[in-house]
Amino acid sequence: MPRAKLSSKGQITIPRVVREKLGLQTGDEIDFDEERGVYTLRKHVHGAPFQRYRGFLTHLDGCDPDALIQEMRDP
Repeated sequence: MPRAKLSSKGQITIPRVVREKLGLQTGDEIDFDEERGVYTLRKHVHGAPFQRYRGFLTHLDGCDPDALIQEMRDP
């Protein structure tokens, strides 16, 4: 199990294996959650991760899904 040591300034270094599993990069924010005295941490995701794709397919509104799939399959 990875372990970190608290510095005199209240800082820790997150072990590399944990950073890699969480996909943490320099400058990322971390959320700490507490439940019954047990703290967990996770990478903070700003907004909805797929928000930038909203409306991306509006030009296909009203099209028959079966026809679209057939069109994608045929060269």
